[in-house]
Amino acid sequence: MDPGVTAGRAGALLIVGDVVTDVVARHRGPLAAGTDTAAAIRTLPGGAGANVACWAAAAGCADVRLLGRVGADAAAWHERELVSAGVRPRLVLDAEAATATVICLVDADAAAERTFLTDSGAALRLEPADWSDTLLDGVARLHLSGYLLFSEPSRALAAVALRAARARGVPVSLDPASTGFLRALGVDRFLAFAEGLDILLPSRDEACLLTGLPDPADAAAKLSRLVPLVVAKLGADGALVAPSGDVLARVPAAPATPRDTTGAGDAFTGAFLAALVAGAGAEDAAAEGCRAGARAVERVGGRPPARE
Repeated sequence: MDPGVTAGRAGALLIVGDVVTDVVARHRGPLAAGTDTAAAIRTLPGGAGANVACWAAAAGCADVRLLGRVGADAAAWHERELVSAGVRPRLVLDAEAATATVICLVDADAAAERTFLTDSGAALRLEPADWSDTLLDGVARLHLSGYLLFSEPSRALAAVALRAARARGVPVSLDPASTGFLRALGVDRFLAFAEGLDILLPSRDEACLLTGLPDPADAAAKLSRLVPLVVAKLGADGALVAPSGDVLARVPAAPATPRDTTGAGDAFTGAFLAALVAGAGAEDAAAEGCRAGARAVERVGGRPPARE
C-alpha cells in the first residue's frame, strides 16, 4: 500500500485553510507602468483552502468540510458560495479584520501565468481557540493549507490540528502554498512542521526550494524521506508520485488550453484527496488530480463550475 494512503477509511474530508476574495484581472502582454492597461476584471470567491474544498466536492467527495476565518464584509457571500459548491463551511467571523483579498494579475497570452498581490486579512488570524477536536468527528482525512504556516496565530492552529489528527490516527496532508512566503518563513521551519505530515503536495518550484535541488524528481524523492508520500505538481508536465525516497510514478498532464492558471494546483489537490477518500491509490489519485488541474486552467478563477 502507498505510504500516506490508508485503506478502508470512509468518512469526511476536513480542510483547514484560507477563504479569499479574488479580484482577477486578465491582461495581454506586459503591464504598462504609470498608465492604463486594458484588462477583463472579475471578483470571484477563492482561497487555497476553500478552492481545494470545492474541487474535492466537485470530484465526488460526499462530505467536505472547511474551517476558515472571514471578515463581516463578505462572510455571507462566501458561505453561500461554499454551500452551493457542496461544501460544509465553518467560518469564524473576525470582528476586526476584513476578508482576505488577492489581486490576481493574469497574463492572457501563452501560458496564462499569474502574479498575486495578497492582503491576508482575516484568513491568517485563525487561532487555536477556533479549533475543536470535535471537528475531526467522522473525518477520514485532514488537509491543511500551507498558508496557515505564514502567521503566528494560524501556525499555532495548524500545530494543534495536526496533533489532534495524529492522536486519532487521521492522515494529514499539506500543500506548501507559496514560494515567496516559504522563503520568508524559512525552509528549516517549514520542514520541521512537515515531519508530522503523511502527505506533502508541493509544486515544482516549492519542491526545489525546499530541497535546494534543481530537478523536481530528485527534490520529490528527497522530500519523501521526510514525509511518507510526496506528490509534486508539475503543471503541464503532470505530477510525480514519490513514496519513501523514490519516485514511483510520473503521471502525465491532461491536455488543456490555458486561460487562467489560478487555482490549478488547488484543483489537483482537491481531486487527489477526494480520490484517496474514495479508496484510490496514490498514482490513480494523482491522475484524477491532473484531470482536475486541466479543467481548472481552462476557466477563469480558482473554483470548479457551479453545480446545476
